[in-house]
Amino acid sequence: MNELTINLRTESKTPLYEQIYAYIKEDIRNGRIPCKEKLPSTRALAKHLEVSRSTVELAYEQLLSEGYIEAEPYKGYYAAQIEDLYHLQKTKAQVQTVEQPREKYRYDFTPNGVDLKSFPYNVWRKLSKEILVDDKTELFRSGDSKGEYGFRRAICSYLYQARGVECDPGQIIIGAGSDYLLMLLCALLGTHHRIAFEDPTYMQAYRLFSCLSYELIPVGMDKNGMKVSELAQTDADIAYVTPSHQYPTGIVMPIRRRLELLRWADECDGRYIIEDDYDSEFRYKGKPIPSLQGYDAHDKVIYLGTFSKSIAPAIRLSYMVLPAPLMEQYEQKTRFISSTVSKVDQMIVQRFIEEGYFERHLNKTRALYRSRHDVLIEELKPLSSVLKISGEHAGVHLLLTFRNGSTEAELIEQAGREGIRVYGMSDYRIRKDREKEATILLGYANLTENQIKNAVRILRDCWI
Repeated sequence: MNELTINLRTESKTPLYEQIYAYIKEDIRNGRIPCKEKLPSTRALAKHLEVSRSTVELAYEQLLSEGYIEAEPYKGYYAAQIEDLYHLQKTKAQVQTVEQPREKYRYDFTPNGVDLKSFPYNVWRKLSKEILVDDKTELFRSGDSKGEYGFRRAICSYLYQARGVECDPGQIIIGAGSDYLLMLLCALLGTHHRIAFEDPTYMQAYRLFSCLSYELIPVGMDKNGMKVSELAQTDADIAYVTPSHQYPTGIVMPIRRRLELLRWADECDGRYIIEDDYDSEFRYKGKPIPSLQGYDAHDKVIYLGTFSKSIAPAIRLSYMVLPAPLMEQYEQKTRFISSTVSKVDQMIVQRFIEEGYFERHLNKTRALYRSRHDVLIEELKPLSSVLKISGEHAGVHLLLTFRNGSTEAELIEQAGREGIRVYGMSDYRIRKDREKEATILLGYANLTENQIKNAVRILRDCWI
């Protein structure tokens, strides 16, 4: 072969050598240039294409490095043997991925909502600017794998004052979201444990542990939370609970049940309780409930918290407090795993907490959510004959349990036809056969008061 007919596009942004390389590679892969076929010399091809010889040499060097051609001394370049190798050509189905369009709703009562319009943008910009005002090279070096000490100290102080958590900064590990921290915990604990979950439960954690091959055991609940008597009849050695505001039922675990749970953990070595305190900041009746960890006298509670609900989900800042025995194992087994949160983000949130901005932001959002909570309950009163409201004293969602014979699927479908998205309790149940009455979740954090009024008035019409 002395010539190659290549239509070079001089006006293209793709360099000429890449165009030559791509053309020859495609011809070899498709068999148009068969194995052992001799290619034109760099000089001959350059003259034929009217380009510089160095351009052709660059294309040949790339083909040579990828194994598409072979060079034989004093003879030239030849197409390599690739017919018997794995076929690299993607099928049309592989190339074209079709993303299904999401159904659009006028109103979305997601229980995972956060009001981002109340985010303190001006404060965040100010703190970011102050932290980055000088050229601090230390900010961009790898930091402590646990998280920066100053940030952990600020969290430690906040947790003691607000949640009654007893710990020191050395027990706190910072991570980019609770999912990461749970995976880190799994690496620390090993997979030989059996984990009990409340049923219904926070399905994200349940799915994560399931994917990591743990044996998972659903445990029923009553008005006080996880049934410890039922838990004791299983062979679980870890219990995953949300005692301050159970997700999704909203149950607050009373002190008697908490002590029963701690007693269960204390009965055997190696038993632990994972306390997920995901939205404890939002409570509308009485004082905040102290954490389970604060009652733990024997190092049995692994405490998880996050800023996703209280500040913003995209910040991806969560923290885990390990009991002393597990902290020793962490130092031996997993301390080498690097932190997943940048120093800059940690310093911003540290200053946000230490300078009082976090407390002021929480007070503002509590008042905002409380007002929306009250509006939602008031608008639901005309439905009191067909449903019962629960879970209304904390968090950012309510539960509506229907007593008129409607099924969950019917209620969701009726609302959907009106452009309103609501959520069913069955999505959070591990054992689907336990559903007796239709229960709907209505979150109100990301809806304005007027939107709540408009949406509920529509729901009243379609649900009565």
